[in-house]
Formats: sequence, C-alpha cells, structure tokens
Amino acid sequence: MNTRQQELYDITIIGGGPAGMYAAFYSGMRAMRTKIIEAKEQLGGFMRTYPEKLIWDVGGVEPIHCEKLIESLEKQAKTFDPTLVFGQEIASLERREDQTFVLTSKTGERHYTRTILLCAGRGMTQVQKLDIEGANRYELTNLHYTVTDLSRFADKRVLISGGGDSAIDWANEIAKLAKQVIVVHRRHEFTAHEQPVEQMRAACQVKMPYSISRLYGADDHIEHVELVHVETGAIEQLDVDEIIVSHGYDRDFGNLSNWGLEREDYGVSVDARMRTSIPGIFGAGDFITYGSKVRLIAGAFNDAVLAVNSAKLYLEPAASDMAGVSSHNARFFEKNKALLQQ
Repeated sequence: MNTRQQELYDITIIGGGPAGMYAAFYSGMRAMRTKIIEAKEQLGGFMRTYPEKLIWDVGGVEPIHCEKLIESLEKQAKTFDPTLVFGQEIASLERREDQTFVLTSKTGERHYTRTILLCAGRGMTQVQKLDIEGANRYELTNLHYTVTDLSRFADKRVLISGGGDSAIDWANEIAKLAKQVIVVHRRHEFTAHEQPVEQMRAACQVKMPYSISRLYGADDHIEHVELVHVETGAIEQLDVDEIIVSHGYDRDFGNLSNWGLEREDYGVSVDARMRTSIPGIFGAGDFITYGSKVRLIAGAFNDAVLAVNSAKLYLEPAASDMAGVSSHNARFFEKNKALLQQ
C-alpha cells in the first residue's frame, strides 16, 4: 500500500460532479484535508453527457456551454490542492474502532477518512435507449442519445423524442439553426420547466401524445419514422434527417446502495444539515433528497456548503458554523496578493 493511500483525510468526497467539485473548494476554505474519488477518468459527472448545452441558471454566470462551466468548476475545485483519485468505484465501507472510515474500491485500493461526503449524482448512469427492433444499427449515423456538436443539425429536419428538461433544452438550441424541429412526447404534459416549454412550443412542431413505433432507413441511415398515437393507435409518418432520443437514464448506485443509508424514491435521505442516517456521512447534489430539495446546479452548490459545514462541526464541534467569506478568509490572503501582482 502506498503512502498516499494510508493517509487519513478529514473529508473524502465520492463523486466529481458539480456538488463534489464545489464541496472540494469549500472544504479547502474550511482548512480540511480533502480527497475526491471519481469512478470515471475525469471530473464533471453527469454534466459530461451534454457538453454543448447552454446553461442559464447559475447565479452570476452568463449563459455558458456546459463544458466551459465544467472547466471553471474544475479549476475552482483545485484551488486548495485536494487529492484527486480517478477510475475507482467504491466497493465497501468499514468503520474502525476509532470511528474513522475505510473505503475500499473495486480495484482493491483503500482510502482512510474521518468523514464522507456522498456526491454520487445519478450514479453510474445508463441511457434509456429506443426500444425498437433494429434501432441500434443507426446509432453511428443519425440516431443520437446525446448531443456533442450542434452544427451537425444545421438546416436539417430534426425529431426529438422526450418530454424532460434535456429534450426541451435541446429542442430550443437546435431550433435556432435547424430547418425544422419536431418534438414527440408520449404524455399530455411535459415534465420540463415551464418557461423552456413555452419557448419550445413557439419554435417547434409538437406532437403529443405520440411515440416512435418504427424506423425506416437505407444504408444504416434513418430516412423517415412511424409515429403512433398512444391512445387511439393512429399512425403517422414523417421524413427526418436526424433523431435525438432523450428518455432519461437508469440510475445505478452500485455498492453505495448496500451501506444501510435511509432512502426515499429520489435519493438518500438527509436532514436540513445534509446529514445521512449514518453519523459522519453526509450528502449533496442529485444523490440526496429532503423536503425543500432543489435539483439545479445552484442547489447542488448550496447542498455542498451545508454538508461541508456539518462535516467540519462533526470533527470540531467548537468550530464556526461556516467558513468566512472569501474577502475575509485567511486562506485567500496570499492568493489575492498573487492575483493583484499579475
């Protein structure tokens, strides 16, 4: 076992999405020795699935592409030099007699920590694919489950299947450059936020309640689709150039589900201070749920602050309730001098 693995950290963050990255920054403000363990090979979490998506609702940040926001969050997360561990999925949890924890990954590496902050987001996600015979043959051509390059949809007829936030956001972005955007949803109501839905209805053709029932193509390229009305069974056919399927993701939290944490339908239960049912283990972001939970990136930041503050007080009951603001926080004095000298 190498020396780094034997070291005891004040807080170990499981998950490197927006909650985990901001928690790493804020725990640095609280002078906590911090480690992030990320199952994938880079930070960003679920945000990596839509790098071209424009994000509008982060306070004080102008509309920004998701990949750029990830870059900013990653830079901020590294402010106080946390230890970063990639490519490790946690397999087991052990509590020692001194009340510290041992986290063992599937690779066999062991990580020692005084507290744990669960920021596993949506877990190891698996996209819900179009359940139509032969659909997989088009995945390398014009059937998409995510969008990485908006320009490919310019001047094309694009069909988007789905009714959630991602589907509506893509419709609004692609409508700016496509010849036509058709949104197909199997229900009578959209689950996305109201304002984007209104914008989408004004810019796109909407067909509901319909679902895709068949794909027609040549040379592994879809040319038109068959839609079926989910109530009447009426059939309609449309010519299309590109199809985007946004039906959500299956969530898999792996061995984290076996820790004995109290759970509800939408995640692990925490109290108002982000404490789970196991002392010393806290949660933030999409992984958790509580009465006033806000499932936005901005909400994940607030969760992270509350969780880190609770972890600090768990370790040091006499500590202040929160970190000093950055303009008065001693940890920034030298960093501010260096910036002013540039």
